[in-house]
Parts: sequence; structure tokens; C-alpha cells
Amino acid sequence: MNVPLALVFAWVVSFFYRPAFQWCVILGYWLTNVLGFVLMQKGGERMFPRKENPTPAGRCCATWGFRCFYTGLIVWLLKLEILKPIENYFQGKS
Repeated sequence: MNVPLALVFAWVVSFFYRPAFQWCVILGYWLTNVLGFVLMQKGGERMFPRKENPTPAGRCCATWGFRCFYTGLIVWLLKLEILKPIENYFQGKS
């Protein structure tokens, strides 16, 4: 759900300032992640309680590792132009 929300956010911003599209996708993704990761983590802890609690540093490293991985994936999708400004989806290739 984060990627579509980030994409809509970037589309709106790029309507006013087109060069900001790629940065707004990444920024929008990170903004939606803050709430999304917290909710997933809390829900996961309730659904699958652990007998051993990981250290806060271990939990923090895992969380940041996932965030960086998915951010890299979004950057890759931007470079491949799979994620692009909305008007580019409707232009024919020449």
C-alpha cells in the first residue's frame, strides 16, 4: 500500500514541479513507512509473541535493513521507469 500512496503523492507534487517526482516518490514512501512499519511490528508482536525478545539494537537493525532494501527497490523501479509521472503512462512510445 505504501508504493501507491507514495506514487500519488509524487504525482500531485510533480504536477506543480515536475523535477521533484523521483524524490517525492522516495519521500512519500518513507512517510508512509513510518506508520506502516510501526503498525506491522505491533501487529506481528501480538500475533506471534516471541519467547525471547530481541535486543532493541537488533530490532532497530532489522527494521532499518528492510527500509533500506525496499527504498533501493523503489529507486530501481524509478530508474527502469516503471514508476513515472502519471502523464508518462499515457504517452505513446515513438
